[in-house]
Amino acid sequence: MPVRHAVIERTTGETQVRVDLNLDGTGCHVIHTGVPFLDHMLAQLSTHGLMDLTIRATGDTHIDDHHTNEDVGLTLGMALHQALGDRKGIQRFGHFWAPLDEALVQVVLDFSGRPHLSYSLALPTERVGKYDTQLVREFYQAVVNQGQFTLHIRQEAGINSHHIIEASFKAFARALRMATEWDERRTGIPSSKGVL
Repeated sequence: MPVRHAVIERTTGETQVRVDLNLDGTGCHVIHTGVPFLDHMLAQLSTHGLMDLTIRATGDTHIDDHHTNEDVGLTLGMALHQALGDRKGIQRFGHFWAPLDEALVQVVLDFSGRPHLSYSLALPTERVGKYDTQLVREFYQAVVNQGQFTLHIRQEAGINSHHIIEASFKAFARALRMATEWDERRTGIPSSKGVL
């Protein structure tokens, strides 16, 4: 089995982000983005996706969290894309329902090579702590754009913004784990076109 590991560094006039990703890890993580709620969600992604993840970011959080949130998503997506390589031998599709108390969220994804996000979380508050809940969609869109996959996030239930968002990250983690796991019966690219 090839090593599915990537280290990506991205620097702009607004942020500096470094992501070290091992898709075949055990859920170990060290995450410091300067955005505490995002750190908490990324820890869920690592823990439940069984990927080792080290993320360090600094950004213009004195303005707001938008640039850091988005650029962490972009860099993580780039790392996913690089770690997967030609995507030969993976399951490709993943899905999961995750409950968190009253919240229930479904995530379905396809490492198709085509970026697309369908997002229907209905978050009842504008903030969780200091975190702007509009940034959840921005994070997922950034990961999808650079990771080049299709992602559907659908909320079935939930009245607490923290619970809804965390359920989405846990479902994303498990769907991601399913889609990137090895298919023992497949040796080539999981596509009738022969390329993803």
